[in-house]
Amino acid sequence: MIEFRMPSLGADMEAGTLREWKVKPGDTVERGDIIADVETMKGIIEIEVFDAGVVEQLLVKEDEKVPVGTVMALIRPAGETAAPKPAERHVYETFKSIVNVKEEIPPVPAPAHEGLRASPLARRIAAENHLDLTTVQGSGEGGAITREDVEKAIAERDIRLKPRPAEPAPTPAASTENIRMAVAAAMSKSNREIPHYYLETSIDMSKALAWLAGANRQRPVAKRLLPVVLLIKATAKALREFPDLNAVWENGLQRKAEINIGFVISLRTGGLIVPAIRNADKKSPDDLMETLTDLIPRARALKLRSSELSESTITLTSLGDDGADAVFGVIYPPQVAIVGFGGIREQPVAENGLIGVRPVLRATLAGDHRATDGLTGSRFLAALQQLLQQPETL
Repeated sequence: MIEFRMPSLGADMEAGTLREWKVKPGDTVERGDIIADVETMKGIIEIEVFDAGVVEQLLVKEDEKVPVGTVMALIRPAGETAAPKPAERHVYETFKSIVNVKEEIPPVPAPAHEGLRASPLARRIAAENHLDLTTVQGSGEGGAITREDVEKAIAERDIRLKPRPAEPAPTPAASTENIRMAVAAAMSKSNREIPHYYLETSIDMSKALAWLAGANRQRPVAKRLLPVVLLIKATAKALREFPDLNAVWENGLQRKAEINIGFVISLRTGGLIVPAIRNADKKSPDDLMETLTDLIPRARALKLRSSELSESTITLTSLGDDGADAVFGVIYPPQVAIVGFGGIREQPVAENGLIGVRPVLRATLAGDHRATDGLTGSRFLAALQQLLQQPETL
């Protein structure tokens, strides 16, 4: 049996509140299906299942606060036989008695509420749902309790007992404040526990911007590429050569096979959120642009999936043309690096003894000294710079 557990959606998360199950026992699920909505400090997150099978049992009630790692549901793997149900077990025991299999069978208890007039079907449904028949008003002949009476009583009881949310859903302003608190907690932990080192380089963006301008002339306005997609792709390709930067620190260095870049997105009402762009190295610039077009609005509406908040292997922050010249990021644990890009600025550049004005981008790297050192970081930035001089290869 597969245990579906409350996932960790970041180093700052200790628990989440289950708001809604999207499945019920007996449902078939595939990898990537949405199984539940969970409320965290980052909003309502769609939680995905990572195993295919059949939902056997839901162990957590809606509106219940659940610590990270708690088993929330049991999923029977595809192809595995389900355990016999109580009714099936009774039939099996009866069959064994007929063929003279000597095995002690416990006596069947006498039906409860012998003095009440109720149909056998009504009694069975009441017993299965733990309903006290003495609380049911019969509508049948002579006041007999019918199946309809029992089902109505069960429905009324369930409505009365249905748990209500402990508090109303947070407003956008409250969610933003929670996100700020979550980011602050994670960054405080990072500064306390991670021995950072910082590196910076300047990148001539002339060739990259010229290629971008030519590529965009062939595209409709809605499909045009932004410079940031080249930065994402170049970062992802450079990481192939430096796997120690595409890793997490959890009881030692653990390199990740996938390159999933956590992209920092600013929220309209303030605060930051960092969803993952999965397999960024395998996506073309057009694919990355399409991903950003989908991801940014959902992130700002706080409508993200659990995998988008839990599977980043490195973080990238880009301030854009209106931002500062450079940004020195703080590593988001348990990751071991963050790449930062400032705004592109016209600056004097010396080449072959001559001075000219070029568009220049300042790129930074913050690394975890437990995982890598300044030499590895410097070589990574050099590889990143070289890739941006060959934009047609990205």
